[in-house]
Amino acid sequence: MDELLESHPISGPNGRAAVPPAAEGVGLRIGQRVHAVGNTRRIGTVRYVGAVEGYAGEWVGVDWDDGEGKHDGSLGGIRYFTARGERSGSFVRPKNLSTGISFLEGLHRRYRGNSTKEEEDEMYVFSTSQKHVSIQFVGKNKIQEKLNQFKELLGASVSYLGVSSAETSSEINAIVPNLEELDLTGNLLSRWQDIGTLCEALPSLKILNLTNNLMDCEIPKLPSLVSIRVLVLNNCGITWNQVEKVKESLPSIEELHLMANNLSMIGDIRLSENPIVDPSKGGLPRFVLIARLAKIKMLNGSEVTQRERKESEIRYVRLVMAKMQSDDLEDLRHLHPRFAELKALHGIEYERPSSGIAGPQKMSSGLISVTLKCIGASMGEKQPLTKKLPPTTTVGKLKVLCESFFKLKDIRLRLYIQEEGSPLPLLLEDDMTAIVDLGVGTGTTVLVDEEVSRYPAIGFGYHALDIGFGTPALDRS
Repeated sequence: MDELLESHPISGPNGRAAVPPAAEGVGLRIGQRVHAVGNTRRIGTVRYVGAVEGYAGEWVGVDWDDGEGKHDGSLGGIRYFTARGERSGSFVRPKNLSTGISFLEGLHRRYRGNSTKEEEDEMYVFSTSQKHVSIQFVGKNKIQEKLNQFKELLGASVSYLGVSSAETSSEINAIVPNLEELDLTGNLLSRWQDIGTLCEALPSLKILNLTNNLMDCEIPKLPSLVSIRVLVLNNCGITWNQVEKVKESLPSIEELHLMANNLSMIGDIRLSENPIVDPSKGGLPRFVLIARLAKIKMLNGSEVTQRERKESEIRYVRLVMAKMQSDDLEDLRHLHPRFAELKALHGIEYERPSSGIAGPQKMSSGLISVTLKCIGASMGEKQPLTKKLPPTTTVGKLKVLCESFFKLKDIRLRLYIQEEGSPLPLLLEDDMTAIVDLGVGTGTTVLVDEEVSRYPAIGFGYHALDIGFGTPALDRS
Protein backbone atom coordinates (compact mmCIF):
# COMPACT_ATOMS: atom_id res chain seq x y z
CA MET A 1 0.00 0.00 0.00
CA ASP A 2 1.22 3.53 -0.74
CA GLU A 3 2.27 5.55 2.25
CA LEU A 4 0.44 8.77 2.85
CA LEU A 5 1.58 11.99 1.19
CA GLU A 6 2.65 13.50 4.50
CA SER A 7 5.20 10.70 4.78
CA HIS A 8 6.79 11.66 1.46
CA PRO A 9 8.42 15.10 1.35
CA ILE A 10 7.47 16.96 -1.80
CA SER A 11 10.86 17.52 -3.31
CA GLY A 12 12.69 18.09 -6.51
CA PRO A 13 16.13 16.81 -7.54
CA ASN A 14 18.48 16.24 -4.60
CA GLY A 15 15.96 17.51 -2.08
CA ARG A 16 15.17 20.87 -3.69
CA ALA A 17 11.54 21.91 -3.54
CA ALA A 18 9.43 20.71 -6.44
CA VAL A 19 8.20 23.51 -8.70
CA PRO A 20 4.38 23.84 -8.53
CA PRO A 21 4.07 25.62 -11.92
CA ALA A 22 5.54 22.57 -13.64
CA ALA A 23 2.93 20.36 -12.03
CA GLU A 24 0.16 22.68 -13.12
CA GLY A 25 1.64 22.91 -16.57
CA VAL A 26 1.02 19.25 -17.32
CA GLY A 27 -2.30 19.09 -15.46
CA LEU A 28 -1.04 16.88 -12.64
CA ARG A 29 -0.35 17.60 -8.98
CA ILE A 30 1.75 15.95 -6.29
CA GLY A 31 -0.28 13.33 -4.44
CA GLN A 32 -2.77 12.85 -7.27
CA ARG A 33 -3.93 9.31 -8.01
CA VAL A 34 -3.51 8.16 -11.63
CA HIS A 35 -3.60 5.00 -13.68
CA ALA A 36 -1.72 3.98 -16.82
CA VAL A 37 -3.58 4.83 -20.01
CA GLY A 38 -5.35 1.70 -21.19
CA ASN A 39 -4.91 -0.15 -17.88
CA THR A 40 -7.18 0.97 -15.05
CA ARG A 41 -5.64 -1.59 -12.70
CA ARG A 42 -2.15 -0.07 -13.02
CA ILE A 43 -2.66 2.56 -10.31
CA GLY A 44 -0.14 4.84 -8.65
CA THR A 45 0.43 8.14 -6.89
CA VAL A 46 2.15 11.17 -8.40
CA ARG A 47 5.24 11.97 -6.33
CA TYR A 48 7.13 14.31 -8.66
CA VAL A 49 6.39 16.48 -11.68
CA GLY A 50 9.14 18.26 -13.59
CA ALA A 51 12.40 17.82 -15.44
CA VAL A 52 14.65 14.77 -15.29
CA GLU A 53 18.32 15.47 -15.86
CA GLY A 54 19.53 14.16 -19.20
CA TYR A 55 16.03 13.77 -20.65
CA ALA A 56 14.00 16.35 -22.56
CA GLY A 57 10.54 17.58 -21.57
CA GLU A 58 8.35 17.10 -18.53
CA TRP A 59 8.17 13.85 -16.59
CA VAL A 60 5.94 12.46 -13.86
CA GLY A 61 7.42 10.41 -11.05
CA VAL A 62 4.88 7.75 -10.08
CA ASP A 63 4.94 5.42 -7.08
CA TRP A 64 3.01 2.34 -8.27
CA ASP A 65 0.66 0.47 -5.93
CA ASP A 66 1.70 -2.93 -7.28
CA GLY A 67 5.37 -2.16 -6.58
CA GLU A 68 6.34 -2.86 -10.19
CA GLY A 69 8.45 0.13 -11.19
CA LYS A 70 12.08 0.76 -12.06
CA HIS A 71 13.67 2.45 -9.05
CA ASP A 72 13.06 4.06 -5.65
CA GLY A 73 12.66 7.62 -6.91
CA SER A 74 16.30 8.33 -7.68
CA LEU A 75 17.92 8.23 -11.12
CA GLY A 76 21.52 8.83 -12.15
CA GLY A 77 22.53 9.60 -8.59
CA ILE A 78 19.84 12.27 -8.21
CA ARG A 79 16.87 11.77 -5.87
CA TYR A 80 13.65 13.19 -7.28
CA PHE A 81 11.23 11.61 -4.80
CA THR A 82 11.09 8.82 -2.23
CA ALA A 83 9.13 5.78 -3.40
CA ARG A 84 7.44 3.26 -1.15
CA GLY A 85 9.66 0.40 -2.29
CA GLU A 86 13.07 -0.07 -3.81
CA ARG A 87 11.58 -0.61 -7.28
CA SER A 88 8.07 0.81 -7.01
CA GLY A 89 8.84 4.16 -8.68
CA SER A 90 9.24 5.15 -12.30
CA PHE A 91 9.14 8.20 -14.57
CA VAL A 92 6.31 8.40 -17.08
CA ARG A 93 5.33 10.89 -19.75
CA PRO A 94 2.14 12.78 -18.79
CA LYS A 95 0.36 11.57 -21.94
CA ASN A 96 0.66 7.98 -20.71
CA LEU A 97 -1.25 8.67 -17.50
CA SER A 98 -4.97 9.11 -16.89
CA THR A 99 -6.48 11.16 -14.08
CA GLY A 100 -9.71 9.19 -14.30
CA ILE A 101 -13.40 9.79 -14.91
CA SER A 102 -16.41 10.87 -12.88
CA PHE A 103 -18.78 8.56 -11.00
CA LEU A 104 -21.67 8.83 -13.46
CA GLU A 105 -19.28 8.31 -16.38
CA GLY A 106 -18.14 5.11 -14.72
CA LEU A 107 -21.72 4.03 -14.12
CA HIS A 108 -22.64 4.57 -17.77
CA ARG A 109 -19.47 2.87 -18.98
CA ARG A 110 -20.09 -0.20 -16.81
CA TYR A 111 -23.82 -0.65 -17.32
CA ARG A 112 -24.69 0.94 -20.66
CA GLY A 113 -21.67 0.42 -22.84
CA ASN A 114 -20.59 -2.73 -24.67
CA SER A 115 -18.81 -4.69 -21.95
CA THR A 116 -15.88 -7.00 -22.36
CA LYS A 117 -15.70 -10.43 -20.73
CA GLU A 118 -13.28 -9.05 -18.11
CA GLU A 119 -15.65 -6.19 -17.31
CA GLU A 120 -18.58 -8.57 -17.00
CA ASP A 121 -16.58 -10.61 -14.49
CA GLU A 122 -16.25 -7.43 -12.44
CA MET A 123 -20.01 -6.78 -12.47
CA TYR A 124 -21.15 -7.84 -9.02
CA VAL A 125 -22.61 -6.39 -5.87
CA PHE A 126 -21.93 -7.17 -2.22
CA SER A 127 -24.45 -9.12 -0.19
CA THR A 128 -25.09 -8.13 3.41
CA SER A 129 -22.59 -10.81 4.42
CA GLN A 130 -19.96 -9.13 2.22
CA LYS A 131 -19.90 -11.87 -0.40
CA HIS A 132 -19.59 -11.10 -4.09
CA VAL A 133 -22.86 -11.74 -5.87
CA SER A 134 -22.30 -11.73 -9.63
CA ILE A 135 -24.83 -10.14 -11.94
CA GLN A 136 -26.18 -12.83 -14.22
CA PHE A 137 -26.15 -12.16 -17.95
CA VAL A 138 -28.78 -14.70 -18.97
CA GLY A 139 -31.12 -12.75 -21.21
CA LYS A 140 -28.55 -9.97 -21.48
CA ASN A 141 -30.64 -7.78 -23.74
CA LYS A 142 -33.50 -7.68 -21.26
CA ILE A 143 -31.14 -6.95 -18.39
CA GLN A 144 -29.46 -4.23 -20.42
CA GLU A 145 -32.84 -2.70 -21.15
CA LYS A 146 -33.68 -2.73 -17.46
CA LEU A 147 -30.37 -1.20 -16.46
CA ASN A 148 -30.97 1.61 -18.91
CA GLN A 149 -33.51 2.76 -16.38
CA PHE A 150 -30.96 3.59 -13.68
CA LYS A 151 -33.66 4.61 -11.25
CA GLU A 152 -34.40 0.91 -10.71
CA LEU A 153 -30.78 0.10 -9.86
CA LEU A 154 -30.37 -1.01 -6.22
CA GLY A 155 -26.81 -2.36 -6.29
CA ALA A 156 -23.87 -1.41 -8.48
CA SER A 157 -20.17 -2.12 -8.91
CA VAL A 158 -17.95 0.36 -10.73
CA SER A 159 -14.72 -1.19 -9.52
CA TYR A 160 -11.41 -0.55 -11.33
CA LEU A 161 -12.83 1.96 -13.81
CA GLY A 162 -10.63 4.90 -12.83
CA VAL A 163 -13.38 6.84 -11.04
CA SER A 164 -11.71 9.87 -9.47
CA SER A 165 -14.48 12.40 -8.82
CA ALA A 166 -18.20 12.81 -8.27
CA GLU A 167 -20.80 15.04 -9.85
CA THR A 168 -23.08 17.20 -7.71
CA SER A 169 -25.51 15.53 -5.32
CA SER A 170 -28.50 16.60 -7.38
CA GLU A 171 -27.03 15.18 -10.61
CA ILE A 172 -26.28 11.81 -9.01
CA ASN A 173 -29.61 11.58 -7.22
CA ALA A 174 -31.47 12.26 -10.46
CA ILE A 175 -29.84 9.21 -12.08
CA VAL A 176 -29.65 6.58 -9.29
CA PRO A 177 -31.92 7.71 -6.45
CA ASN A 178 -32.54 4.22 -5.04
CA LEU A 179 -29.01 2.78 -4.90
CA GLU A 180 -28.50 0.74 -1.71
CA GLU A 181 -25.14 -0.98 -2.33
CA LEU A 182 -22.14 0.54 -4.07
CA ASP A 183 -18.73 -1.01 -4.75
CA LEU A 184 -16.00 1.51 -5.65
CA THR A 185 -13.05 -0.83 -5.20
CA GLY A 186 -9.78 0.05 -6.94
CA ASN A 187 -10.57 3.51 -8.26
CA LEU A 188 -8.73 6.85 -8.01
CA LEU A 189 -10.89 8.42 -5.32
CA SER A 190 -8.99 10.27 -2.61
CA ARG A 191 -11.09 13.28 -1.59
CA TRP A 192 -13.45 12.72 1.36
CA GLN A 193 -15.60 15.52 -0.06
CA ASP A 194 -16.44 13.27 -3.01
CA ILE A 195 -17.43 10.45 -0.65
CA GLY A 196 -19.65 12.85 1.28
CA THR A 197 -21.25 14.04 -1.95
CA LEU A 198 -21.97 10.47 -3.06
CA CYS A 199 -23.53 9.50 0.26
CA GLU A 200 -25.56 12.68 0.45
CA ALA A 201 -26.86 12.02 -3.08
CA LEU A 202 -27.81 8.42 -2.26
CA PRO A 203 -30.17 8.54 0.74
CA SER A 204 -30.84 4.78 0.56
CA LEU A 205 -27.16 3.75 0.47
CA LYS A 206 -26.48 1.13 3.14
CA ILE A 207 -23.27 -0.59 1.98
CA LEU A 208 -20.25 1.30 0.61
CA ASN A 209 -16.97 -0.38 -0.36
CA LEU A 210 -13.94 1.91 -0.83
CA THR A 211 -11.25 -0.80 -0.81
CA ASN A 212 -8.00 0.18 -2.58
CA ASN A 213 -8.74 3.90 -2.81
CA LEU A 214 -5.94 5.89 -1.14
CA MET A 215 -7.80 8.51 0.90
CA ASP A 216 -6.51 11.97 1.85
CA CYS A 217 -5.07 12.63 5.29
CA GLU A 218 -7.29 15.65 5.85
CA ILE A 219 -10.94 14.86 6.54
CA PRO A 220 -13.34 17.79 6.23
CA LYS A 221 -16.64 18.05 8.05
CA LEU A 222 -18.77 15.38 6.38
CA PRO A 223 -22.56 15.31 6.29
CA SER A 224 -24.27 12.85 8.61
CA LEU A 225 -24.30 9.56 6.68
CA VAL A 226 -27.36 8.26 8.47
CA SER A 227 -28.12 5.35 6.13
CA ILE A 228 -24.66 3.74 5.96
CA ARG A 229 -24.63 0.41 7.80
CA VAL A 230 -21.50 -1.18 6.31
CA LEU A 231 -18.39 0.79 5.34
CA VAL A 232 -15.37 -1.02 3.90
CA LEU A 233 -12.09 0.93 4.12
CA ASN A 234 -9.64 -1.89 3.47
CA ASN A 235 -6.26 -0.77 2.13
CA CYS A 236 -7.17 2.92 2.09
CA GLY A 237 -4.09 4.21 3.91
CA ILE A 238 -6.02 5.60 6.86
CA THR A 239 -4.92 6.05 10.47
CA TRP A 240 -6.88 5.54 13.67
CA ASN A 241 -7.22 9.32 14.07
CA GLN A 242 -8.96 9.39 10.71
CA VAL A 243 -11.25 6.58 11.82
CA GLU A 244 -12.19 8.67 14.85
CA LYS A 245 -13.09 11.61 12.59
CA VAL A 246 -15.04 9.55 10.06
CA LYS A 247 -17.11 7.78 12.70
CA GLU A 248 -18.60 11.10 13.80
CA SER A 249 -20.58 11.07 10.54
CA LEU A 250 -21.70 7.44 10.87
CA PRO A 251 -24.49 7.30 13.49
CA SER A 252 -25.95 4.03 12.14
CA ILE A 253 -22.76 2.08 11.38
CA GLU A 254 -22.90 -1.67 12.10
CA GLU A 255 -19.75 -2.91 10.36
CA LEU A 256 -16.50 -1.04 9.77
CA HIS A 257 -13.79 -2.94 7.85
CA LEU A 258 -10.20 -1.72 8.29
CA MET A 259 -7.96 -4.45 6.90
CA ALA A 260 -4.50 -3.68 5.47
CA ASN A 261 -4.21 -0.12 6.75
CA ASN A 262 -1.01 -0.69 8.77
CA LEU A 263 -2.72 0.55 11.93
CA SER A 264 -0.03 0.57 14.61
CA MET A 265 -2.26 1.83 17.41
CA ILE A 266 -5.93 1.60 18.29
CA GLY A 267 -7.00 4.50 20.46
CA ASP A 268 -10.46 4.55 22.07
CA ILE A 269 -13.10 2.02 21.08
CA ARG A 270 -16.68 2.50 22.26
CA LEU A 271 -18.82 -0.59 21.93
CA SER A 272 -21.75 -0.43 24.32
CA GLU A 273 -25.28 -1.28 23.22
CA ASN A 274 -23.65 -3.75 20.85
CA PRO A 275 -24.33 -7.47 21.34
CA ILE A 276 -20.56 -7.99 21.56
CA VAL A 277 -20.47 -6.37 25.03
CA ASP A 278 -23.74 -7.83 26.30
CA PRO A 279 -23.06 -11.22 27.94
CA SER A 280 -26.80 -11.97 27.97
CA LYS A 281 -26.66 -11.93 24.17
CA GLY A 282 -23.50 -13.98 23.86
CA GLY A 283 -21.24 -10.94 24.10
CA LEU A 284 -17.90 -10.44 25.82
CA PRO A 285 -17.04 -8.82 29.16
CA ARG A 286 -14.51 -6.00 29.31
CA PHE A 287 -11.57 -8.18 30.38
CA VAL A 288 -11.92 -10.36 27.26
CA LEU A 289 -12.00 -7.33 24.97
CA ILE A 290 -8.87 -5.93 26.60
CA ALA A 291 -7.02 -9.24 26.36
CA ARG A 292 -7.91 -9.73 22.70
CA LEU A 293 -7.20 -6.11 21.66
CA ALA A 294 -3.46 -6.09 22.29
CA LYS A 295 -2.85 -2.38 21.74
CA ILE A 296 -6.06 -0.76 22.92
CA LYS A 297 -5.37 2.22 25.21
CA MET A 298 -8.93 3.38 25.92
CA LEU A 299 -12.11 1.30 26.02
CA ASN A 300 -15.54 2.94 26.32
CA GLY A 301 -13.92 6.15 27.51
CA SER A 302 -11.97 4.41 30.29
CA GLU A 303 -8.18 4.09 30.31
CA VAL A 304 -6.74 0.60 30.14
CA THR A 305 -3.98 0.68 32.75
CA GLN A 306 -1.03 -1.70 32.78
CA ARG A 307 -2.46 -3.38 35.86
CA GLU A 308 -5.87 -3.87 34.26
CA ARG A 309 -4.29 -5.24 31.10
CA LYS A 310 -2.22 -7.76 33.04
CA GLU A 311 -5.18 -8.89 35.15
CA SER A 312 -7.45 -9.08 32.09
CA GLU A 313 -4.95 -11.18 30.14
CA ILE A 314 -4.42 -13.60 33.03
CA ARG A 315 -8.15 -13.92 33.53
CA TYR A 316 -8.69 -14.46 29.82
CA VAL A 317 -6.10 -17.27 29.73
CA ARG A 318 -7.85 -18.97 32.65
CA LEU A 319 -11.16 -18.65 30.84
CA VAL A 320 -9.79 -20.32 27.72
CA MET A 321 -8.11 -23.07 29.76
CA ALA A 322 -11.39 -23.84 31.49
CA LYS A 323 -13.10 -24.20 28.12
CA MET A 324 -10.37 -26.53 26.91
CA GLN A 325 -11.68 -29.20 29.26
CA SER A 326 -14.81 -29.64 27.20
CA ASP A 327 -14.33 -27.93 23.82
CA ASP A 328 -12.28 -28.95 20.81
CA LEU A 329 -8.67 -27.85 21.34
CA GLU A 330 -7.99 -26.92 17.72
CA ASP A 331 -11.16 -24.85 17.49
CA LEU A 332 -10.21 -22.98 20.64
CA ARG A 333 -6.75 -22.20 19.25
CA HIS A 334 -8.39 -20.85 16.12
CA LEU A 335 -10.86 -18.73 18.10
CA HIS A 336 -8.26 -17.47 20.58
CA PRO A 337 -5.06 -16.73 18.62
CA ARG A 338 -3.51 -14.73 21.49
CA PHE A 339 -3.97 -17.53 24.02
CA ALA A 340 -0.57 -19.21 23.59
CA GLU A 341 1.22 -15.85 23.54
CA LEU A 342 -0.46 -14.64 26.75
CA LYS A 343 -0.07 -17.98 28.51
CA ALA A 344 3.70 -17.83 27.90
CA LEU A 345 3.91 -14.12 28.72
CA HIS A 346 2.38 -14.55 32.17
CA GLY A 347 3.97 -17.95 32.90
CA ILE A 348 0.69 -19.76 33.39
CA GLU A 349 1.04 -23.54 33.51
CA TYR A 350 -1.66 -25.92 32.40
CA GLU A 351 -1.94 -29.60 31.65
CA ARG A 352 -5.08 -30.95 30.08
CA PRO A 353 -6.56 -33.82 32.12
CA SER A 354 -5.79 -37.26 30.75
CA SER A 355 -8.63 -38.80 28.75
CA GLY A 356 -7.87 -42.10 30.52
CA ILE A 357 -9.20 -40.88 33.88
CA ALA A 358 -12.55 -42.49 34.57
CA GLY A 359 -15.66 -41.98 36.65
CA PRO A 360 -15.82 -39.57 39.60
CA GLN A 361 -12.12 -38.77 39.42
CA LYS A 362 -12.49 -37.49 35.86
CA MET A 363 -15.51 -35.38 36.82
CA SER A 364 -13.64 -33.91 39.78
CA SER A 365 -10.72 -32.90 37.57
CA GLY A 366 -13.05 -30.69 35.57
CA LEU A 367 -14.31 -28.69 38.58
CA ILE A 368 -13.08 -25.21 39.48
CA SER A 369 -12.29 -24.18 43.03
CA VAL A 370 -13.95 -20.90 44.01
CA THR A 371 -13.81 -18.94 47.28
CA LEU A 372 -17.13 -17.41 48.33
CA LYS A 373 -17.07 -14.44 50.73
CA CYS A 374 -20.12 -12.67 52.22
CA ILE A 375 -19.84 -8.88 52.41
CA GLY A 376 -23.49 -7.82 52.78
CA ALA A 377 -24.19 -5.70 55.88
CA SER A 378 -27.31 -7.66 56.86
CA MET A 379 -25.71 -11.08 56.37
CA GLY A 380 -23.76 -11.06 59.61
CA GLU A 381 -20.23 -12.36 59.93
CA LYS A 382 -19.73 -15.52 57.98
CA GLN A 383 -16.56 -17.43 57.30
CA PRO A 384 -15.46 -17.62 53.63
CA LEU A 385 -16.13 -20.94 51.97
CA THR A 386 -14.17 -22.68 49.23
CA LYS A 387 -16.28 -24.81 46.94
CA LYS A 388 -15.61 -26.89 43.84
CA LEU A 389 -18.14 -26.13 41.11
CA PRO A 390 -18.74 -27.25 37.54
CA PRO A 391 -17.54 -24.50 35.17
CA THR A 392 -20.98 -24.58 33.53
CA THR A 393 -22.66 -23.34 36.73
CA THR A 394 -24.67 -20.25 35.85
CA VAL A 395 -24.65 -17.02 37.83
CA GLY A 396 -28.26 -17.65 38.83
CA LYS A 397 -27.46 -21.16 40.05
CA LEU A 398 -24.49 -19.87 42.05
CA LYS A 399 -26.78 -17.36 43.79
CA VAL A 400 -29.09 -20.19 44.82
CA LEU A 401 -26.09 -22.19 46.09
CA CYS A 402 -24.86 -19.19 48.08
CA GLU A 403 -28.26 -18.86 49.74
CA SER A 404 -27.91 -22.50 50.83
CA PHE A 405 -24.21 -22.37 51.77
CA PHE A 406 -24.61 -19.28 53.98
CA LYS A 407 -28.22 -19.91 55.09
CA LEU A 408 -29.45 -16.63 53.67
CA LYS A 409 -33.19 -15.94 53.48
CA ASP A 410 -35.22 -13.15 51.90
CA ILE A 411 -32.10 -11.43 50.53
CA ARG A 412 -31.68 -10.72 46.84
CA LEU A 413 -28.05 -11.38 46.01
CA ARG A 414 -25.50 -9.81 43.75
CA LEU A 415 -22.22 -11.52 42.96
CA TYR A 416 -18.90 -9.92 42.13
CA ILE A 417 -15.48 -11.19 41.07
CA GLN A 418 -12.56 -9.86 43.06
CA GLU A 419 -8.98 -10.54 42.07
CA GLU A 420 -5.88 -9.53 43.96
CA GLY A 421 -4.75 -6.01 43.14
CA SER A 422 -7.92 -5.13 41.23
CA PRO A 423 -9.28 -1.69 42.24
CA LEU A 424 -12.95 -2.65 41.81
CA PRO A 425 -14.85 -5.93 41.77
CA LEU A 426 -16.68 -6.91 38.58
CA LEU A 427 -20.43 -7.50 38.74
CA LEU A 428 -21.66 -10.87 37.45
CA GLU A 429 -24.80 -9.55 35.81
CA ASP A 430 -26.49 -12.17 33.66
CA ASP A 431 -28.07 -15.01 35.63
CA MET A 432 -28.14 -17.25 32.53
CA THR A 433 -24.41 -17.03 31.76
CA ALA A 434 -21.99 -19.76 32.89
CA ILE A 435 -19.49 -18.48 35.44
CA VAL A 436 -16.57 -19.76 33.36
CA ASP A 437 -17.65 -17.48 30.51
CA LEU A 438 -17.32 -14.51 32.86
CA GLY A 439 -13.76 -15.37 33.84
CA VAL A 440 -14.40 -17.35 37.03
CA GLY A 441 -11.75 -20.02 37.40
CA THR A 442 -9.82 -21.90 40.05
CA GLY A 443 -8.56 -19.43 42.65
CA THR A 444 -11.23 -16.80 41.93
CA THR A 445 -12.86 -15.04 44.89
CA VAL A 446 -16.57 -14.32 44.46
CA LEU A 447 -18.06 -11.64 46.72
CA VAL A 448 -21.64 -12.22 47.85
CA ASP A 449 -23.50 -8.96 48.44
CA GLU A 450 -27.04 -7.63 48.82
CA GLU A 451 -29.08 -6.31 45.91
CA VAL A 452 -28.38 -2.71 47.00
CA SER A 453 -24.73 -2.72 46.15
CA ARG A 454 -22.02 -1.27 48.35
CA TYR A 455 -20.17 -0.57 45.10
CA PRO A 456 -22.25 2.01 43.15
CA ALA A 457 -19.48 2.43 40.59
CA ILE A 458 -18.87 -1.28 40.16
CA GLY A 459 -18.41 -2.58 36.68
CA PHE A 460 -16.60 -0.79 33.94
CA GLY A 461 -19.76 0.39 32.16
CA TYR A 462 -20.01 -0.26 28.44
CA HIS A 463 -21.10 3.14 27.17
CA ALA A 464 -21.83 5.03 23.99
CA LEU A 465 -21.98 2.99 20.82
CA ASP A 466 -19.75 4.52 18.18
CA ILE A 467 -18.36 1.71 16.06
CA GLY A 468 -19.42 -1.95 15.88
CA PHE A 469 -16.94 -4.73 15.27
CA GLY A 470 -17.67 -8.41 14.72
CA THR A 471 -15.91 -10.82 17.08
CA PRO A 472 -13.56 -12.31 14.40
CA ALA A 473 -12.00 -8.87 13.91
CA LEU A 474 -10.98 -8.45 17.54
CA ASP A 475 -7.60 -10.15 17.65
CA ARG A 476 -5.36 -7.32 16.50
CA SER A 477 -1.77 -7.34 17.60
